[in-house]
Amino acid sequence: MKAEDRAGLRERTRRAVRAELAELALRLFVEHGYEETTVDDIAAAAGVSRRSFFRYFPSKEEVVFGDVEDLADQVADAIRVRPADEEPWTVLHVVLGEWEEKIHSAQRNPAVLRLIESTPALRARLHQKRDALRGRITDALRDRPGSGLDPFTADLLTACAAAALDAAGREWLRHDGTIDRRELIDHAFATLAPRP
Repeated sequence: MKAEDRAGLRERTRRAVRAELAELALRLFVEHGYEETTVDDIAAAAGVSRRSFFRYFPSKEEVVFGDVEDLADQVADAIRVRPADEEPWTVLHVVLGEWEEKIHSAQRNPAVLRLIESTPALRARLHQKRDALRGRITDALRDRPGSGLDPFTADLLTACAAAALDAAGREWLRHDGTIDRRELIDHAFATLAPRP
């Protein structure tokens, strides 16, 4: 086996173990509470050491939010490559609509969303993650060829798009995940669309 094949296999194995640990931890958080579940509890349930847990996640909070930073870079790249003549609001609607499921995949379960909303540490971390994501999206909007967007307008459009996603997510949660989240997002973006 070639060195790059071994490296690829190691990375796939690492991702699989990380996903399994995250799934197990989320289940424990929902069943027993976030504060009540320790890293030791997660490690014991997974049959790994505490040290092994920290090889996959730098903190207990990171289990809940997955690979948001990697996704943020991918979302920003997707924004930068949209057609130059596309309006910024349309760019945000298309890209965030396509990526919303991946961005929130770790929190698609209503029980996990309720856990985040009811746990101050997780709610605070979620806001930090969202702020960082919004900053990257704002920069990407301004980086598009010919965008001509000033920092204020780019920030305002990004904040409005985030509000649209948040409102759609809350409505989805009120219905226990039984309604189409994408339709909610489309409705929110249409409602907030800038008027000529």
